[in-house]
Amino acid sequence: MIILGIDPGTRFTGIGVIEKTPRNVQLLTADVIVLSPVDAMPQRLKKIFESLSAAIQKFHPDEIAIETMYYGKNAQSAMKLGQARGIAILSSVLNDIPITEYSPREVKKSVVGYGAATKQQVQIMVKTLLKMKTTPKHFDVTDALAVALCHSYMRTVFLSTHITHDAKRYKNWRAFLDAHPEKISCTM
Repeated sequence: MIILGIDPGTRFTGIGVIEKTPRNVQLLTADVIVLSPVDAMPQRLKKIFESLSAAIQKFHPDEIAIETMYYGKNAQSAMKLGQARGIAILSSVLNDIPITEYSPREVKKSVVGYGAATKQQVQIMVKTLLKMKTTPKHFDVTDALAVALCHSYMRTVFLSTHITHDAKRYKNWRAFLDAHPEKISCTM
């Protein structure tokens, strides 16, 4: 499964693409969309949209994960961040790719094990988990990768829980196999 992680912003938007297999997680790409503060907001939003669309076309992610907004004191900044998030969500929806949102605390807890971890701690863990040789220049890149990793972990937990609950519905193996004949494989 290919997951595109996005850390939206109006100065820097981080993009991280990973591939999750049953045995490991592999880094496909990590980048940052650098947006000029001199450009008008519509131009910045257009650049985010075009860059995300290009990444989607290149890597064909199965799912997208995005960080939710944190609550700050500056309403103007929150509004601008909301616009960047909206563009990221629109990119996903227009390409019919499921998108899931995670709070910064959820992301940090899933990657570092501590919901109040610093950006440096997240960066170190992402670099370690993905066996990156160099440290990205922008925290936005490692934050985007952390969001993608968080989603891969959450999907694993969801699927294992779903399978466990699904198995509990059946009285015994025979009842399960009767309900799922496609699971029977004869190799002799």
